[in-house]
Amino acid sequence: MKEQPRSARAAYSPSEPTLEMDSATPADAPSIDWSAEPRCAVELVEGSVCPLSQELLQLLHRRLRLAALMLFAGFAVFLIKHLFQVDFSTWAGVSLFVLHVLVTVVLGAIGLPMCRGKKVSLLWLRRAELLVFGLPLVLFLLMQYMRASACCREMGYFDFRADVWIALMFVYALFIPNTMRRAAVVISLMAAAPILLLVFMLAFQPDMAQLVLAQSSAQADLVSFVLLTVLAAVASVFGVDTIRSLQREAFEARQFGQYRLKQKIGAGGMGEVYLAEHQLMKRPCVLKMIRTDRAGDEKILARFQREVRATARLSHWNTVEIFDYGHTADGTFYYVMEYLPGMSLAELVRDFGALPPERVIYLLRQVCDALHEAHSMGLIHRDIKPGNIFAAQRGGVYDVAKLLDFGLVKPLVEEDQPIQLTVEGTITGSPLFMSPEQATGETRADVRSDIYALGAVAYYLLTARPVFEEKQPIKLILAHARQEVVPPSHHQDGIPEELERIVLCCLAKSPDDRYQNVEELADDLAACEGADRWGPKEAAQWWKQQRQISATPVTAG
Repeated sequence: MKEQPRSARAAYSPSEPTLEMDSATPADAPSIDWSAEPRCAVELVEGSVCPLSQELLQLLHRRLRLAALMLFAGFAVFLIKHLFQVDFSTWAGVSLFVLHVLVTVVLGAIGLPMCRGKKVSLLWLRRAELLVFGLPLVLFLLMQYMRASACCREMGYFDFRADVWIALMFVYALFIPNTMRRAAVVISLMAAAPILLLVFMLAFQPDMAQLVLAQSSAQADLVSFVLLTVLAAVASVFGVDTIRSLQREAFEARQFGQYRLKQKIGAGGMGEVYLAEHQLMKRPCVLKMIRTDRAGDEKILARFQREVRATARLSHWNTVEIFDYGHTADGTFYYVMEYLPGMSLAELVRDFGALPPERVIYLLRQVCDALHEAHSMGLIHRDIKPGNIFAAQRGGVYDVAKLLDFGLVKPLVEEDQPIQLTVEGTITGSPLFMSPEQATGETRADVRSDIYALGAVAYYLLTARPVFEEKQPIKLILAHARQEVVPPSHHQDGIPEELERIVLCCLAKSPDDRYQNVEELADDLAACEGADRWGPKEAAQWWKQQRQISATPVTAG
C-alpha cells in the first residue's frame, strides 16, 4: 500500500532540476530520470522541548544503535571461539556459555531493528541502553570471577585484568551522549562493579587473600588494577563532558541570528534550505542560504539578492512571504520565508496521481493572481513548475496556492546591474516546463513564457505526466521548441473540452498565439466548466480525509 502523506509538510527543494546552461549544450548531456521521486519532506515538530535535547535524542538513537551493533559483532565473533573452549561438563562452564549466547542475541535484537529508523521514546532508548551495557557487564563479571578463581586455584597466581572494563567504559563514553552528572553515575557503577567483585573474592576466598598477601607481584597487580580502573572511569567522564561541549558548540554554530536551524530539507544550485524556528517567537519558518563554497561568487550573491528583493516586493497572498534577510559574521548570506504546511503540486501528483479538473482550475487561478502582481511590477518568474507551487494550509484555509522560488526572476526592463547575471544565448528554467523561447534563447522571454510554463503545469496536473517525456535535457528543450503537443484528453478521461482548449492555448509554440496576460487566462479558467465545484470547503474535506486515512492502521492478511 502506498504510504499516505503527512498533513503538514515543508518541501522547498524542487522535484525537477532547474537548468542554467549555455545554448550550445551537447546532445550527449547526461540523462535525467524525471520519474525519480522528490526529496522526502520534513514535518516540523513544535512544542516546548529544547531543540538541543531533541537533537541529542536523535543522536542517542544513532549512537546506541552503533554501539549495540558493534558489541553484537564482537560478542558474536568471540562466541565462536568460546564454543571451542567451553567445558560443557561443568555447570559453571555451561552457565557462562549460555549467558554469552543470551548477551549476543539481545544485542542483535536491539541493534538490528534500530536500523529501520523508527522513532522511539527516550524511555525506550534508556532501557535499551541499560541492556546494551548492563548485560555485557554481568557477563564480564562472571568471566572475571571464573578466570580469577581458576588461576588462583590451579596456577597459583593472581589474575584480575582491567582491559575489558576500560574498553566498556570508553565505548559508553564515546557513543552515548550524556550529561556529565549522569555519565559520572553510570561510569562509576561500571568501575565499581569489578572492584566490588575483587573485594568480595578477597573476603570470601581465603586462598586468594593469602596469595595476594604472600606475593608482592600480586599486590602490585591488585593496585594496578584498581588504579587503571579508576583512572579510566575519570577519563571517560571528562571525555563525555568534552564531547557534549563540542556537540553544543556545533549546535550553536548552526544558529543564524534569531533563527535556530532544525533540519536540512533541500538544496539547489545557489544554496541550501533548512527548516528553522525563530528563537523568541517560536514561529516555524524556512531559511535559505548560499552554500559556503559559493559565497565568494559575486554572480551567485547578486542572484541571491535579486531573488530576495524580488520576492520581498511581492505581497500577494499566493506568493511566499519573506520575513528576513541578512548574513552571518562569516559572510554566509541567508533569507527567511514562511513555513508552509501542505504539499507541493509535484508531491500531490506523485502521491495521488492526476488531480480532478475542478481542483486544477482552483489552484491555477490562484497562481494567476500571484503572477499578475509579479508581472504588473515588471517581473517574470521563468521557473514555474509543480515543485515551485505549493498547496498550503494558511489561516485555516486549505489548498492555498503559494508560488515559490524566484531565483530565476528577471525584470521585463533591465535595471542597471553592476554584474551581468545572465548572458545572451543561455538557457534558464526547468526543461519539463520550459517555453520554446526559453529553450531556444532566440527571443527574449516575457510574461507569455510564464503562461506557457503554467500551461505545462496544468497539463501535468491533469494527466500526471509532463507535456514531453525525454531522458536528456537537450531533447526536452528541442521538443518544446518543435514538437506538437498531444492533447491531455488522450492521456486522461474526464477533462472538459474548454479546459483542454485553455491548456493548449497556453502551450502554443508562438507567444503571439498564447494568452497575452494572466488576467485573460484567469478569466477563462473562471468561466470554465467545473470552476465552481472546488473551493475552500472541498479542499478542507479532502485534507481531513487524508489525515484520517494516514491515521488508520494498516493490517496485513
